[in-house]
Amino acid sequence: MSADAEVAAALAAVRAASELCAGAQGRLADGDTLTKGDESPVTVADFAAQAVVCATLTDALGAIDLVGEEDSDDLRADARRSLLDSVVDLVRRQRGDDVSAANVLDWIRAGSADGSTDRYWTLDPIDGTKGFLRGDQYAIALALIDDGEVRLGVLGCPNLPNPDGSTGAVFLATEGRCDAWFGSSTDPLPRRVAAPATITEARLCESVESAHSNQSDSARIAELLGITAEPYRIDSQCKYAAVARGDASIYLRLPTRADYREKIWDHAAGKYVVEQAGGRVTDITGAPLDFRHGTRLENNRGVVATDGRFHDEVVAAISAAGI
Repeated sequence: MSADAEVAAALAAVRAASELCAGAQGRLADGDTLTKGDESPVTVADFAAQAVVCATLTDALGAIDLVGEEDSDDLRADARRSLLDSVVDLVRRQRGDDVSAANVLDWIRAGSADGSTDRYWTLDPIDGTKGFLRGDQYAIALALIDDGEVRLGVLGCPNLPNPDGSTGAVFLATEGRCDAWFGSSTDPLPRRVAAPATITEARLCESVESAHSNQSDSARIAELLGITAEPYRIDSQCKYAAVARGDASIYLRLPTRADYREKIWDHAAGKYVVEQAGGRVTDITGAPLDFRHGTRLENNRGVVATDGRFHDEVVAAISAAGI
């Protein structure tokens, strides 16, 4: 399969899922959300977005290996029939009335790979579900991984406010290039990180959800670096987009407990977007993110994404803080 075909399919898949999610946000009914074993919420839109992405990719590329966040088994129980019906309804709005429940379950199940193959896709159909439920920021994040390295990344950010006053953006990262489409624009704009003149002028980007990263540690690191600006708080992998286009200079995802390991779908696409925009992404020790160990970054602790200029200083401050 040609690289151009993969890029086109990935971009089409994320755009379709972004359109579905934008139409669904704020319109979910009671019972359209369930809670997974890790206490994180999942909505009918999460399942529907995964179905649409997998359907779009397989239509264009044939059979694929994809590590997706959602599991079709969560919809198969009789008690979940109404939830499945709502998922099917959303997918039909996007792909047509001839879509069946069996189609939808098959498409979601196409995302059940475990990351053990040399080449696979990984997807977070709605990264930042809590932000999605609040009517705030979220992202559709799709990446292609080959031999442990991310080779293609697409971020759909339907609610992201843009410098031109429009809302919504799609970021596409390919080797050596990061492009973005803002609002309804059909013309991509190259994106580059924006490095401040000094580290003290940098701005941190961190999660709105305090459970996602240790924000008290972030404050200590900012103090060590002499950073005084208020953090730029935004949900989901939109934080990577913010660094890639210069809204912020540093994104810290600091461990909330010693044994926690990040999931690959939470970082693969965003990492590549920042790197191809000229930035740098590592774990909190400065080690490269290693995608060769299944669904988690087993050999990494936390994540640091920066414009690149002061990356080593940020990593040193994390070490000095004893994190």
